[in-house]
Amino acid sequence: MSEIPETYEPSAEVQALDRLVGTWAVTGGAEGTVRYEWLHGGFFLLQHVALTHSGQPVTGLEVIGNLRPFGEPAGADVMSRFYDAAGNTFDYVYELVGDKLTIWGGAKGSPAYYEGTFSPDGTTVTGAWVYPGGGGYESTMTRI
Repeated sequence: MSEIPETYEPSAEVQALDRLVGTWAVTGGAEGTVRYEWLHGGFFLLQHVALTHSGQPVTGLEVIGNLRPFGEPAGADVMSRFYDAAGNTFDYVYELVGDKLTIWGGAKGSPAYYEGTFSPDGTTVTGAWVYPGGGGYESTMTRI
């Protein structure tokens, strides 16, 4: 007798990021556009990035979702990895609580993070990246 495979559903934390789906104009310390779309199945959100930061182009793809290594349950945190055209990879942790979006660089609770707030109508996200030692920059995303 064969066993029925366990079925999974995307976590509520990942599903909450549906508010990001679409194309956004980014202004502030980085300028350009980002576009979010769901990978078929709804477990992973893809972010396509085309920005200029400090005069340098930043293009790449970010995959956002819960990690679920082979044969293990899904992790609790919403993790991501960003792959850029220069060959870099960057890891992040996402958290959306109410209208507040936090993205930590590396691990949750990192001193490098983004904190932004969705407008009541969901057409803008306004916030800033904070870096250790006082660095960072303001950033606004406006839905286009």
